[in-house]
Amino acid sequence: MELIRRFSPFTLLILSINGMVGSAWLFAPLYAAKIAGSGAIIAWIIAGFATAIIALTFAELSVLIPVAGGTAKIPEVSHGTLTSFTLSWIAWLSALTMAPIEVQAVLQYASTYFTSLVHTVNDTPELTVIGLVWATVLMLTFCIINIVSFKGLVRFNFFIFSFKVAIIIFTIFALIKVSFNSTNFSDLHTSFSVTGWQAILTAVATGGVAFAFTGFKHGVELAGEAKKLAFAIPLAIVGSVVCCLILYLGLQIAFIGALHPTALLQGWANLSFVGDVGPFAGLAAGLGLIWLLKLLYIDAAVSPSGAGLIYVTSTARILYAMSRIGYVPKFLSYLNKEDFPVAAIFVNFVIGMFLFLPLHGWQAMVSFLVSGMVISYAIGPIALLSLRLDLPNEKRLFRLPAAPVICLLAFYFCNLMSYWTGWDTMWKLAIAILIGFVVFSLSLLNKKNSFPNMGFKSIYWIFPYLGGLTLISYFGAFGGKNVIPFGWDFLVIAMFSIIILLLAVKNRSTNLKTESINSL
Repeated sequence: MELIRRFSPFTLLILSINGMVGSAWLFAPLYAAKIAGSGAIIAWIIAGFATAIIALTFAELSVLIPVAGGTAKIPEVSHGTLTSFTLSWIAWLSALTMAPIEVQAVLQYASTYFTSLVHTVNDTPELTVIGLVWATVLMLTFCIINIVSFKGLVRFNFFIFSFKVAIIIFTIFALIKVSFNSTNFSDLHTSFSVTGWQAILTAVATGGVAFAFTGFKHGVELAGEAKKLAFAIPLAIVGSVVCCLILYLGLQIAFIGALHPTALLQGWANLSFVGDVGPFAGLAAGLGLIWLLKLLYIDAAVSPSGAGLIYVTSTARILYAMSRIGYVPKFLSYLNKEDFPVAAIFVNFVIGMFLFLPLHGWQAMVSFLVSGMVISYAIGPIALLSLRLDLPNEKRLFRLPAAPVICLLAFYFCNLMSYWTGWDTMWKLAIAILIGFVVFSLSLLNKKNSFPNMGFKSIYWIFPYLGGLTLISYFGAFGGKNVIPFGWDFLVIAMFSIIILLLAVKNRSTNLKTESINSL
């Protein structure tokens, strides 16, 4: 049984924006400001530009290879089975974190009234036993909505999108109108110092800024179910980034301006105010905006729920594609009568619940997700250049201009953002990747699985790539040994990116490309 093409261009755009606008808008402006001060505004611009560049590479690829779970299929076509498994494993594991992140956000906001849901451990809000019970209920609800009805999913998605975007716009204008302290931006000039730039880039990776843009990949994962590909995919992938950048910039400016100057007397890192467990709700309460406060508490449930719902949808497509290829058990590609991958959805639910244990709090989950997600993005520029060389005459309904330059920039940005998450996150990701290789080895022992395009030669670049990123992180300035000082690390990663990109394209797979694409 195959998935059917059901998503119109507008629906796909709404799904992507809905996936982006989740808990990030509720928390990222606070965490980014605590790290970078008013320089957080610059962090949003950097992350938005970098994500748009990366997204452009996937726009061409997803139109050329329009399948469900493109994260798994695209690298299989360009570099074979081994590379495909490695990157799809990383993408699936990081995307799997999204639903728990959004559930954490819902319960963290709710804990303002229901204190039994969350307790603070080492200044980090963590779920209590009661909180974990409610997390289970919410995660199950996301799964059930995905499984029961396609029409219900689309209608629920459009309702949530309309509501939360309206609340964001109301919040921006209300805060700016009632309280806007321009003196809070007086430290912006210090952002251009060495320490200022380091803080800005840390905010991009660990303050929830890069995390806020990860939803653009929904267009990639759902391409196999999209109509009017040449228009729908670029619109969903790139258009969602641009729309969300505008919203997030407005929120960050309004948040900084609304703070009372006395809240900054101890510095941005020590920023604290009544209700900061739910930042915008705390500001609204302090300013006497009771009507906005009520709307924010409603939206604190609606926004993360919308994003979590969409991530349950797209993450299941990654696992579905991995099952169809043979990386994981075949039962995970089972579809129900509505043609939804029900088995993949429930397995994601079970594993997602376990992620609450090692990843404590919203910010820790975000850092892990970003580190893995941007590594999985790396296949975009690599696969685009590889397929351009091997299939120069293949009809492309969407063709990216200046592809070599954009691909190099995109690959460089992927590596930078992964590095910025810091050593404490990178070593955990390295362990997760090693577990993936164990899973794949077990899959190879199953004689029913046959991989005609294994791609042993094509994986030569993967090991120096992942190993090199880990080593640079260990010796770098973001939580590492600082052997590679800030500033020089940009040059090191630039040289590293050029070498790995050339190595990856040179060692591309040349088997089954035309047949693979024509069979989609």
